[in-house]
Amino acid sequence: MQMAFSFGAAEDMAWVRDRLRSGFGPAGPIHVRPPIGQLVKSMISGRTRDEVSLGAYLRLVAAYPDWSGLALAPAADIEAVIGDVTFPDVKAQHLCTALADIASSRPDFDLTFLGSLGVARALAWLERLPGVGRKVSASTLNFSTLHMPAFVVDTHILRILRRFGFVRCKADTRTAYDWTMAAVPGWSAADLAELHVLMKRLGQTICHADCAECRNCPIRQRCRAAAAFRQNEAPVLNGNPANSA
Repeated sequence: MQMAFSFGAAEDMAWVRDRLRSGFGPAGPIHVRPPIGQLVKSMISGRTRDEVSLGAYLRLVAAYPDWSGLALAPAADIEAVIGDVTFPDVKAQHLCTALADIASSRPDFDLTFLGSLGVARALAWLERLPGVGRKVSASTLNFSTLHMPAFVVDTHILRILRRFGFVRCKADTRTAYDWTMAAVPGWSAADLAELHVLMKRLGQTICHADCAECRNCPIRQRCRAAAAFRQNEAPVLNGNPANSA
């Protein structure tokens, strides 16, 4: 595991959070939903802009005011409602199957019982559902009324953790989740949600996928990619200096 500095303690991650707070201001409150609502919202959000996925979710709950109705809806009808998200056909089919699975054991679609399982078992319960990986399961636990401490790693955050040097450049979401959680024992759901929002903002505004603007980055002092940028004076593309071999 190659790291830019000793990233194994809570004070290291707190440094990142504090620098991002200084650069962007406080993260602000996060809108929370019941667990089933957050699960559905997260399942249609992958690789889709926030405003697009939120619009699709609002249309979905307007068309199907109760979850049992959505669970019984044909995949083609769901696809028509969420058609502007990425891969709407796949997501619609996953929703149908996942909600039918939930209905078989939880016909009221009340997932608050997950709070009694602990984070690890709750993640495992959710991830047995089709279309639910670590990002969706962590989002369901953290960003819902469950308020469980699980760090949500999206594509922006995974890119930042790779470039920073916290995880290897080919690390996946689950690896990034495991290492981040190990680095912040005792952090609350609110702490982790704030870190998610701030890091995502960095990815959306400065640490872009195609080219990182390292000169403007609040955490450049300890970032591996930014150090390479300073040495080469070239923009960082996909985690590497543009003029590197």
